[in-house]
Amino acid sequence: MPTLDDYKGQVPAWCPGCGNFGILKVFKEAFVELHIEPHQFVIVSGIGQSGKFPHYLKCNTFNGLHGRTLPVATGIRLANHEILVVAEAGDGDCYGEGGNHLIHAIRRNVNIKLFVHDNQIYGLTKGQASPTSMEGMVTKNQPFGVLSEQLNPMAMVIALDCSFVARGYAGDQEHLRELIKEAVNHSGFSLVDILQPCVTFNKVNTYAWYGQKVYHLDTEYNPEDRIRAFQKALEWGERIPIGVIYRNHRPTFEERVPVIKNKPLIQQTVSIKVMKKKLLETMQEYY
Repeated sequence: MPTLDDYKGQVPAWCPGCGNFGILKVFKEAFVELHIEPHQFVIVSGIGQSGKFPHYLKCNTFNGLHGRTLPVATGIRLANHEILVVAEAGDGDCYGEGGNHLIHAIRRNVNIKLFVHDNQIYGLTKGQASPTSMEGMVTKNQPFGVLSEQLNPMAMVIALDCSFVARGYAGDQEHLRELIKEAVNHSGFSLVDILQPCVTFNKVNTYAWYGQKVYHLDTEYNPEDRIRAFQKALEWGERIPIGVIYRNHRPTFEERVPVIKNKPLIQQTVSIKVMKKKLLETMQEYY
């Protein structure tokens, strides 16, 4: 059985008070409680403060390009769908540069666990607005305030029929730990948007600001009611719901690919002789 010491990585270089510390802590706790060993999963990350996440724990890691976590995670999952694949991204990384990849990963329903560190700012590149920055928010690059409407990732992914949609808060660690465990255990593409204060560059969405607004969805709430889930996703402002907002049960992409349905790709034999034969047959057919 793994322990927290088994997940010890490099010393984090985040700013003191960063919400990423809480996310890192509960992620390790959740995986220990799920009895998942460090060698049993892989994390794909992009660029940004969230992209450093796998460096600060022990695991298999692929640190890729900005916004390109999901194509790599999809490739890994299709090559070996017996290994747990996690994607870590920031709000700019995932909803900005990576928005197109997010749409199609949801559509395919690849069994990937995506955790978005949503601090509503670009933290690594020193504080310009991200897609989730609130309209009117003043930043170094937006001295007159953000002019674009704020992206609502929860409403967007529910509209796309994402298999598992949850929102957590880095300041509510016990609740976030359970959300991470639920996402890992769900069969299908799982997105957990984690509200994460940036104490250096985001002076609007602070711990105090979230503390006055976030609330837990009650136990009678049914996340499989898509219409109700969409209504909840539209709540933002004085009240911000956290918890499992939407969930459905549909076949994963891996289950629908005939070639890997019975055996992972990495376990299948490769015959150069057979490949040459098939190539010659194809050439003869067309030429």
